[in-house]
Amino acid sequence: MLHIPLLRRGEPYRSLDVARVPHHGTREVFVEVSQANVGLIRRDLLAQGEAREALARIPSAELLEICARAAGHFMSDALLLGESEQTAEVYVRQVSATTGLPHALVRRNMEKIRGVLAEMGSVLAGLTRNLDLRILDEGFGESGGHALSYFPRAESLGVVLPNNSPGVHALWVPAFALKIPLVLKPGSAEPWTPYRIIQALILAGAPPAAFSFYPTDHAGAGEILRSCGRGMLFGDAATSAVWRDDPRVEIHGPGHSKVVFGADRIDEWEKHLDVLVASFAENGGRSCVNASSLWVPAHAKEIAEALAERLARIRPRDAGDEEALLAPFADARAAASINASIEDALREPGARDVTASYREGGRLAEWKGSSYLLPTVILCETPEHTLARKEFMFPFASVIEISDDEIPEALGPSLVVTAITEDERLIRRLLSSPHVDRLNLGAVPTCAVSWDQPHEGNLFEHLYGRRAFQRAAGGRG
Repeated sequence: MLHIPLLRRGEPYRSLDVARVPHHGTREVFVEVSQANVGLIRRDLLAQGEAREALARIPSAELLEICARAAGHFMSDALLLGESEQTAEVYVRQVSATTGLPHALVRRNMEKIRGVLAEMGSVLAGLTRNLDLRILDEGFGESGGHALSYFPRAESLGVVLPNNSPGVHALWVPAFALKIPLVLKPGSAEPWTPYRIIQALILAGAPPAAFSFYPTDHAGAGEILRSCGRGMLFGDAATSAVWRDDPRVEIHGPGHSKVVFGADRIDEWEKHLDVLVASFAENGGRSCVNASSLWVPAHAKEIAEALAERLARIRPRDAGDEEALLAPFADARAAASINASIEDALREPGARDVTASYREGGRLAEWKGSSYLLPTVILCETPEHTLARKEFMFPFASVIEISDDEIPEALGPSLVVTAITEDERLIRRLLSSPHVDRLNLGAVPTCAVSWDQPHEGNLFEHLYGRRAFQRAAGGRG
């Protein structure tokens, strides 16, 4: 039986307590994963300072070189997986086996991670606003004629990870290049990607002590977030609620990303149908940067019909099919529950499932032993309908007709807003909104991420604080 061990400051450790992770389709045990209990995590984290010191001694320029080498290792090389060896192709099949993600989508996510590792210098330039990284090496320096000094807010970053998509792991990787050790709690069905990233970095020359890998339960995850100086949590609204007001923890929850048309561009909506399809359906609709709603000042019915017709072409396919764009649910009960909640909401007046006319059978589909939710477009008569601002883990689009004057107030919090408009007044209102985290102006899919831009918070500012600093004239250095 394939076994994935803990990593305690980089050293493999086989626990007596294991979790048995099934294949999403057959439900037979696919891999055993060692589990860390709260006591072990608490004991190990007493020595966080040692890992921080090991990483702090390495110049930033060398850390960037390590990341660049790791990019190639992650994408192409055979790497350690416990006592086994994992090739890139085996990794693809393993991720697919436990999460259901088609091979083609796993490879696309691999490319996202490779890109961040390979371009880490540009990523850090965006996060730090082009800070000379030698200032982090020395603790102080000059930039633009001003003395600067930064201090680490934590000796490690604890990260509670999800199962939905490998690409999200690109968000915590820059912490390594910023000299902050990582304490990772993987998703129960997706231990593969964080483990592979760690092994790629170690092979590239990273100190193993910079990485701890603790598959664990809810209590263990809480211990990681409490004991690390800074944390990052991926989860739904219920999971993240308890940490919402803790400034030490950066929350990555539902995105509620949106596409907005201005009245000045709505008549040319057909030109932008590809952008809409990509925004809703890329990566199987599993990402927080996938749009979940479309807000238009006119033509709502026509747009909903056209979008439904296009999305209805996306059907279940074999995992190895290069045209597979839809992922099954690893837990069939979750798919049934989501479907039931949509059906309940559709019983309220003011909403219609437009895709129902373009598919055979219901939204919940069984195919080759797996449960799928087929792409769904809902036409809502008002923004107040229950489904107008819902987000689900599959291609789901609500379409709402609303005047420009009601934007952005009607949108609510949005991780990404793509605004297809050149109306300066509307653009200014979006730019002024504190509820729009990332703004794309023009025909840019919501899922098109520029990694040199902060994503749902700035990791550098989360990990480092700037101190007031001055030196007497003639001081050493």
